[in-house]
Amino acid sequence: MSYHVSKHGEIIPMDTRMIISTRYKTITKAVNREFWNSTSETSHSLYVGSYGRGTAVDTSDIDMLVELPKSEYDRFDIYKGNGQSRLLQVVKSAIQTSYPRTDVRADGQVVEISFTDGIKFEVLPAFVSSDWYENVTYQYPDTNMGGNWRSTNPKAEQEAMRSKNNSDYGLLFDTCKHMRYIRDSFFSSYHLSGIVIDSFVYAAIGGWSWSQPSSTSSAPAGDYEKHLYNTYINTYRYASTITAPGSNQTVDLRNSRDCLEKVLYKMTQ
Repeated sequence: MSYHVSKHGEIIPMDTRMIISTRYKTITKAVNREFWNSTSETSHSLYVGSYGRGTAVDTSDIDMLVELPKSEYDRFDIYKGNGQSRLLQVVKSAIQTSYPRTDVRADGQVVEISFTDGIKFEVLPAFVSSDWYENVTYQYPDTNMGGNWRSTNPKAEQEAMRSKNNSDYGLLFDTCKHMRYIRDSFFSSYHLSGIVIDSFVYAAIGGWSWSQPSSTSSAPAGDYEKHLYNTYINTYRYASTITAPGSNQTVDLRNSRDCLEKVLYKMTQ
């Protein structure tokens, strides 16, 4: 049996995507009502994580970001004793107005909403900010270690991933999804984060792509997978970090290295 990458299109069924969309809009509306005096189901929110980057294969974690007014940052930043935790509790309460009988809890950096059908949303409250180069980023709360603010740039990551996927005729997304499939099917007891998978494939894919429509591949089967594995061995086997696409933020690689190597080796078989 071959574990090579193949063209397989969407993994998550459309009816499941519709359920996700409905819940996304309900959460967005609840947060907008609380913080923006608005009932919009689409403003001030976006999908992030694997689902937002287009590389998810399951619905166990749907990540979304909700933008809050800058005045809320000023309000909670002056709190003594973990204002970040207080902010999460306020967002949690806002969401509970729409889901009073659902398991909703604040955890670390996000508000988790666990539905009985196995779909879980992780909602990240954030504030628009800018870096030194005037690139738009987001600041979000981290309640760990007494509370602090961290930075993320999901839009840059999504744009970079989509652009590369278009240029290689879908090979980037197919590879990232396939690696998640291999991880979940054979190495589920190991840790390998989605951002590590996406960052690695983005960096390692090089000039490889699916053949253009109406043309055939000139590469022998398995060469692409060997290229990915060899890139890992030669460049990342002993690395402690990897760079996220687009945002260029540093991603910790250490806890994912063992599983990443196992997945890549399995794909060469």
